[in-house]
Amino acid sequence: MRNRFRRFLIAAAVLLAAFNIVYFSALRSWHMRWGATDSEVNAPLPGDDLLAGAQAGVTHAVTINAPPDKIWPWLMQIGQDRGGFYSYTPLENLIGCEMPKVERIVPQWLPRRVGETVWFATPRHYHGTAKMIAGVVRPDRAFVMVTPADWERLQAGLRGQEGTWGFTLQPVAAGQTRLIARGRGLPAKTFGTRMANLFFWEPAHFVMERKMLLTIKRLAENNS
Repeated sequence: MRNRFRRFLIAAAVLLAAFNIVYFSALRSWHMRWGATDSEVNAPLPGDDLLAGAQAGVTHAVTINAPPDKIWPWLMQIGQDRGGFYSYTPLENLIGCEMPKVERIVPQWLPRRVGETVWFATPRHYHGTAKMIAGVVRPDRAFVMVTPADWERLQAGLRGQEGTWGFTLQPVAAGQTRLIARGRGLPAKTFGTRMANLFFWEPAHFVMERKMLLTIKRLAENNS
């Protein structure tokens, strides 16, 4: 019995080591910069300067066969209080987001304003904390959200300390645009948080944001 248990532990350790090698040498580097070029990953984007000492974080991108002004309205409808996040809505609603799925432009929804709240779930859930604030709104160019606490710091003339999530539109050819999504934040302070980020939040964010970018691409191209 002891020998069998020892063999099991050795096999488990070998599998874990193999997984870590594959994940950190290939899979993680791939999904952390899915669709983005080297120049896009390394380039400063709107909103990067809002955080003090932030790491590069995640940069994803997709090419959309539409000009920026045809993509911008879809970005302005992001939010639980508007059109949702164009991702896997059933998964979002499994955790109580009550996320809508609106795949049309609603003229009554005016463009977001700097300082406006963007809800990530209904205010009835998560004690009303599932939200970010529009920190940068540059029509047809950039939309960047910050945490509520960082918004207060920015209003006080300080720099953020938590994180940003933004979208940048870069024309690359006639009628063609790169949609670049970037998430930035400060390094996790605890080992447990780092492990949760590495093995759950980062992959989960990739899956949901990839779907989001591809849906925006489809909607903008079909309605341009």
